[in-house]
Amino acid sequence: MIKPLNSTTVDVVKHPVKVLQFGEGNFLRAFVDWQLDIANEKGVIDAGVAVIEPRFSDSFVIDTLNKQDNLYHVYLEGIEDGKPKKETRLVKVIQESFSPGKDPKHYEEVILSPELEFIISNTTEAGIRMEEDDVLSDAPKTYPGKMTNLLYRRFKHYNGDKEKGLNIICCELIEDNATTLHKYVLEHAEKANLGKDFIDWVEEACTFSDSLVDRIVPGFPHDTINEIKEELGFDDNLVVKGELYHLWAIGGKGYEKVRKLLPLDKAGLHVLFMPSIKSFRDKKVRILNGSHTGMVPVALQMGCETVMDAFNTPEINKFVNDMVAKEVLPMIDEDPKELQEFAAGILERFYNPYIKHMLKSISLNSLSKWEARNFDTVKDNWEKAGKIADYECFTFAALLALYGPKSGFEPDDNQEHIAYIRNNWDENDVEGMVKKIVSESGIFVRDFAAIVPGFVAKVAEYLKEINTEGMEKALKNFLSKH
Repeated sequence: MIKPLNSTTVDVVKHPVKVLQFGEGNFLRAFVDWQLDIANEKGVIDAGVAVIEPRFSDSFVIDTLNKQDNLYHVYLEGIEDGKPKKETRLVKVIQESFSPGKDPKHYEEVILSPELEFIISNTTEAGIRMEEDDVLSDAPKTYPGKMTNLLYRRFKHYNGDKEKGLNIICCELIEDNATTLHKYVLEHAEKANLGKDFIDWVEEACTFSDSLVDRIVPGFPHDTINEIKEELGFDDNLVVKGELYHLWAIGGKGYEKVRKLLPLDKAGLHVLFMPSIKSFRDKKVRILNGSHTGMVPVALQMGCETVMDAFNTPEINKFVNDMVAKEVLPMIDEDPKELQEFAAGILERFYNPYIKHMLKSISLNSLSKWEARNFDTVKDNWEKAGKIADYECFTFAALLALYGPKSGFEPDDNQEHIAYIRNNWDENDVEGMVKKIVSESGIFVRDFAAIVPGFVAKVAEYLKEINTEGMEKALKNFLSKH
């Protein structure tokens, strides 16, 4: 019999709220909250989580968490030592979940709580951006603006007490994620004239830890949810499905303090603390996430629905593996043999038969993802090897085709950016169109055309072929020449 999932059917352990989490999505719940729950159970920490919607708006997940008294299951499947393995966990670490826009008074209570120690975020690659913002308003529009506001309110409340600083860990997949957030907070503080004392407090009392996260999380298992509910014995409408593998690398100034306060490695979790995560990030983001982001627009336009569908398509399989071998790995400064083994292990995870990783869900915010995950490979190939990264250029052309007016696909991305691409679509001047998109639109932080001469022409060449021949034929033509 399936029971409702709430505090009347499950024994709940209360923990002090030491973590404020910006983000209620599948990934943080299956990765960060899952780890914190294990660490609580093993007695290495005693920390509860308050989850908020990072845009301060309404959220189906927040509503459902409240209906389930913040309880949900993480359902992991994969192959370990050549054998199928499954793990399920009822996660109890979340103590409360709400939207600050609906309950600003309670938000203030949480951010000013003496028990609060950590801010953990995943606002996606689009979240950590520097834009004009009113950081003294009740609800600044950007995440850096909200963080400046939060820290300033805490600084004022505690009269600059350096014992009341916070430790911020970013999980967004951008390079130097927390370092960048730190920089933007200081810029906002300067622009808003918040004072030298506040800036000094941020510098001395707070830590900003860059982090690299690694677990494939397809999310809610729509197609098998009824069977999973029967198996779990609970009517859980927030089940998160993921792979068994997990890795969290945390580094940067103050990492030793973070390790002392949050010793997740002592709970047997695959968490690494280090002075710098750069080498880890380069490998993981460029190989795993870059492969995903580059593959998605190609695979979607060839009728694939999942990562498994894509890797079961010989041309896509060859394209991704060749891109990694020829353009990604040579630009990473590590032992080539070890890199090849690392890449083989990562790409092997794409074949997990238990993970139905939908390409549509991976495609979320693909424009900012491509810049964060793929463009550095293009830049390095030009600057280090003096060559155009053909494979990556093809993926960008595929991305523009996917966002264009003829694909039939509706992207889940910034609507202004999608509108710009479609309103400026011009198949009579493809090169001019690509130049406008990468240099004049404001979609990207960097000007790809100025950084890599020849990038626009190469992308335009492939985009013309995709437009006229279709994706399948264009991909076959590309592979025949490479």
